Amino acid sequence: MVSTASKQKLYGTRIDLAEDVRVPTIELLNQTLAATLDLKTQTKQAHWNVKGMDFYQLHEMFDEMATELEEYTDMVAERVTALGGVAMGTARIAAESSILPEYALDAVIGAEHVTALADRFGAYAKHLREAIDRTDELGDADTADLYTEISRTVDKRLWFLEAHLVK
Repeated sequence: MVSTASKQKLYGTRIDLAEDVRVPTIELLNQTLAATLDLKTQTKQAHWNVKGMDFYQLHEMFDEMATELEEYTDMVAERVTALGGVAMGTARIAAESSILPEYALDAVIGAEHVTALADRFGAYAKHLREAIDRTDELGDADTADLYTEISRTVDKRLWFLEAHLVK
């Protein structure tokens, strides 16, 4: 990801975290924001385009997952701004900065979408755990806690996806 936080103005805050903690935390949060926005739109792609015998069940599950991800974009972006940064949350920034691969537009049947989303949720979950460790090392327990909260639900959703793939 392009280092955006170090190139942007930090706004004043009474949060008692030093700038050398806030800057890398903001950079990490903005990377997470990009990945979360990307994952949300990829999940909606699956929601809109799934077909097959499990259509309705998957259509509904994908929509619930996208709704949860929308909530996380807000939580992450608001943490960026609380730390005095600028949330980098446009679609163009997300596309450029996301850690996730592009979604296969030729996915049609449920298993194709479930597999694609499981791969992406797995990569996203790994990113979240790394972010928990990094923000903990930086001494920002609140951001580490935010990542932990998101991680719990993402792991649950990954479990739901993987359960569909058992033969």
